[in-house]
Amino acid sequence: MKKRFPILVACTAATAAIAQVAKDKVGSKAPKIVKADDVAWGALNPARGEKGPRAGSLWNDRTAGDASGFLVRFADGFSSPPHIHNVTYRGVVISGKVHNDDPEAAEMWMPPGSFWTQPAGEVHITAAKGENVMAYIEIDSGPYLVLPKEEAFDKGERPVNVVPSNLVWLSGSETDWIGDGTESSEGETPEIAFLWGDPGSGHKFGSFLRLPKGFSGALASDAGPLRVVMVKGEIGYAESDGDQTTELGAGEYFELPANGSRHVVSASECGCVAYLQASGPYRVGTRE
Repeated sequence: MKKRFPILVACTAATAAIAQVAKDKVGSKAPKIVKADDVAWGALNPARGEKGPRAGSLWNDRTAGDASGFLVRFADGFSSPPHIHNVTYRGVVISGKVHNDDPEAAEMWMPPGSFWTQPAGEVHITAAKGENVMAYIEIDSGPYLVLPKEEAFDKGERPVNVVPSNLVWLSGSETDWIGDGTESSEGETPEIAFLWGDPGSGHKFGSFLRLPKGFSGALASDAGPLRVVMVKGEIGYAESDGDQTTELGAGEYFELPANGSRHVVSASECGCVAYLQASGPYRVGTRE
């Protein structure tokens, strides 16, 4: 019997039900896909011009008033002056290493697969180390602005920095979100690590999904959209099993509509990891 965790919503749909979602409710809809070549890069902070980090949108516009998600590229050795933001953001390190903390804090370099939050109004610095340093950033409302430290304020939020070794992964025996029979060709099951929000509340939350080498099955969303950003490895993405797949690597994006399902394949020798933002339960299961 699978263990139940308070943070989780009980999801007991069978594999056949996952497949039926795709047939009945998605049909020929084409979920949004953003490949690396589709990203339009510009200055993250126009005041710094070409000397500052570069940013490229994955969904929505960070300069408008809506929620949005975007990539940021840093040059090796970059270190910002102390500053604040007008809105709270969440970040995931995709490549290289990132340090994000109080200006007086000791350096803590977060490697790929790390997660952090930066509260609005709190003075901090951001630094980067390594080749092709890149992170995914998302906000719940915009616009995203960089402001001087003199405008600092306290909303009562506190930052969170989580490196991969501190993640808690739930396997197929520990959550009903991973269907029976989802073992890969190597005998491993997918795993989920919850990062922020409450999956049982009906509001947005974020998690990592790790698919082992050889996994082939369905990813289905009970509520949408389900936003998926690749963090590590490659995933093959198709409308259904047997269809031609689109290969998506680190920093690339796809989005499932509400009650949508698509077939995914772990296309890397070491498996793959994706960051998922959802508004309700999602499910990982084999597809008949």
